[in-house]
Amino acid sequence: MSALDNKAVRGYIQKLVGDEGMAVVEKMIEKVPDQEVTDEQVAQISGINLNLVRKTLYILYENHLAMYRRERDKDSGWLTYLWKLDLDNSVHMLRNEARKLIKKLERRLEFESNEFYICQEEAPHRILFDYAMETNFVCPVDETPLMHYDNTAEKQALRNRIDDLKKSLAQ
Repeated sequence: MSALDNKAVRGYIQKLVGDEGMAVVEKMIEKVPDQEVTDEQVAQISGINLNLVRKTLYILYENHLAMYRRERDKDSGWLTYLWKLDLDNSVHMLRNEARKLIKKLERRLEFESNEFYICQEEAPHRILFDYAMETNFVCPVDETPLMHYDNTAEKQALRNRIDDLKKSLAQ
């Protein structure tokens, strides 16, 4: 069973490397699972452009989903990089991303707990209560009265998303 069989892991990796990069990952799993290979070999095996293969491998490496080892050719002195996927780490990385997202959503929920006002005439942009009070609840652009903005739906959507993420982490 491949780590890519997990829908969440597949989506996470696809978000990192895009569709073309995903093709590189799939070819590596299909053709050279658990083997060290050069980027040139991956390009040759997969038929995918070498620059795209390298870009994908570096993105995976930066996200701890691939590793490499360097070897120096004794005759020429050239360095050869041998790459290997390490997708076992993907579930751990996905959990870390979920934790970061929860923190970000909680900060947003805290911000949404403020009271907002909107201008009736201008393109709707929200104004915080403190600023609305400073302007005597009059739009600073067109001087029309500001209306209270009910963001209850946004706050509930944020709470639901946070709860869903926390439940998925608990599994």
